[in-house]
Amino acid sequence: MATMARIRGILFDFGDTLLDFGTVDTIDLFEQGARGTYAYLQRKGFKLPPFGEYHSRQLKAVRRAYAWSHVVRREFNALDVIGKLARRMGHRLEQEDLDEIAWQWYQPLAAKGTLEEGTVQMLRQFTADGLTLAVVSNTFIPGGVLDRHLRDLGLLELFPVRLYSCDVRYRKPHRRIFRLALQRAGLTACEALFVGDTPRADILGARRAGMLAVLKDPHGHHAASRIRPDYTVRSLLELPGILEQLNAAPR
Repeated sequence: MATMARIRGILFDFGDTLLDFGTVDTIDLFEQGARGTYAYLQRKGFKLPPFGEYHSRQLKAVRRAYAWSHVVRREFNALDVIGKLARRMGHRLEQEDLDEIAWQWYQPLAAKGTLEEGTVQMLRQFTADGLTLAVVSNTFIPGGVLDRHLRDLGLLELFPVRLYSCDVRYRKPHRRIFRLALQRAGLTACEALFVGDTPRADILGARRAGMLAVLKDPHGHHAASRIRPDYTVRSLLELPGILEQLNAAPR
């Protein structure tokens, strides 16, 4: 009887998998982010329209970019939107300004993110055991911003491989983003486990790429989904048991 490949790496979705954001009011968070960027630009001495007009411009630009990205089936990067709006207002921004503005947009959402107790210790043990960990996320938030969030949480060093759709332009469930992640992690598909919270983007995409897929579904919202994961967990802390089972089992 053949023995299945040993699991050597785990790839995680970011939002509501690795970090929990809960229920969010996106309109309110966007306005909070707009106020943060507006205050930053004021401190830098840039001439600005009234806040209401500024906020409206930002919101419309992001909505247009988001809608167009779904038409062309390629991700957009919020930095491109920020830079274009800045030029229209006559602002000449350095890269550090663009990066800080992007962080100010994201910070209200970042403040809502929580880690399940015990997650950091589990991830450190995975690393100590020789597993390669990676993040694969659908996001128009610039990768540098999400890296900063991971760094603030003490997680960045645990994830040497991070693929954000805004950087590679492909979104899950496209096979390309999964294959790039595996390549950069030095893994074959049969050596990797993918963990995510959405059946189509995460589970279907990972399985199409040849990986085993774990659905994080703490409240059972996806119990009726036709897309079936290999495993379903309510907590990330169930992963060590799954790994032990997989690495001990014959095919």
